[in-house]
Amino acid sequence: MDIIKAIILGIVQGLTEFLPISSSGHLVLAAEFLNFHEEGVAFEVFVHLGTLLSVLIAFRADIINMITAPFKIWWHKNQNPEIREYALWDLYIIVGTLPAAAIGLAFKDLIESFFSNIVLVIFMLFITGTFLLISAKFKKQDGHVTLLRSFIIGCAQACAILPGISRSGATIVTGMAIGVEREKAARFSFILSIPAILGAGVLKINDLANSSISQMEVIYFLAGALAAFVSGYAAILWLMNLIKKGRLHHFSYYCYGLVILALLWFFVL
Repeated sequence: MDIIKAIILGIVQGLTEFLPISSSGHLVLAAEFLNFHEEGVAFEVFVHLGTLLSVLIAFRADIINMITAPFKIWWHKNQNPEIREYALWDLYIIVGTLPAAAIGLAFKDLIESFFSNIVLVIFMLFITGTFLLISAKFKKQDGHVTLLRSFIIGCAQACAILPGISRSGATIVTGMAIGVEREKAARFSFILSIPAILGAGVLKINDLANSSISQMEVIYFLAGALAAFVSGYAAILWLMNLIKKGRLHHFSYYCYGLVILALLWFFVL
């Protein structure tokens, strides 16, 4: 590995982890385009930590409120509706995490085999683009996240385990489709990504413990993690701004363009 490739893949990971264009699909295609397959488990863990840090900082106020809300209610008898909603979100995040966690643990080896299937990745990117295009129809929703809605959004996140399906795109559009106000759906999606990103890293811990890493590789990995953090934070701010303006569906054109490029690259050129 060299530092330039580490930074490039870190930027790709950070941008695509949160933009609705599929980080897994992009990393598979980027590895093919760059002829770069040796990043390994250690690099994956480092860039996941970078993206995890970006979402923690971007939504630090919400996360702090979610952590403190139960104590404010139980110990101080605070009945503020906003505090109560934050306490409920703790439950909703747990419920929303369960489908992906169950499927990820039950079918880990099968899922990993999908990442070598270029045709599947391209097809799933097409599905992502179509899903995003449909989101233009969901502009007047004004509902809240509920227990049932959090589970449905969690099922959408579980589908995003497939490479090429955007986790943020699937969860945000699903939330909007079932009536959640679009900015609230986006906030819930980003916070829901925290246990998903953390879980993806935890699943790699055993493999990481068995890998040998040189001091120079640590520098490269840290550079990739920093690139993932900066690009991930920028992606979150940009996407939230676009969602406020009702422009989420614009990413569908990018997905379709990437599908065409990939088809040309792998099956024509």
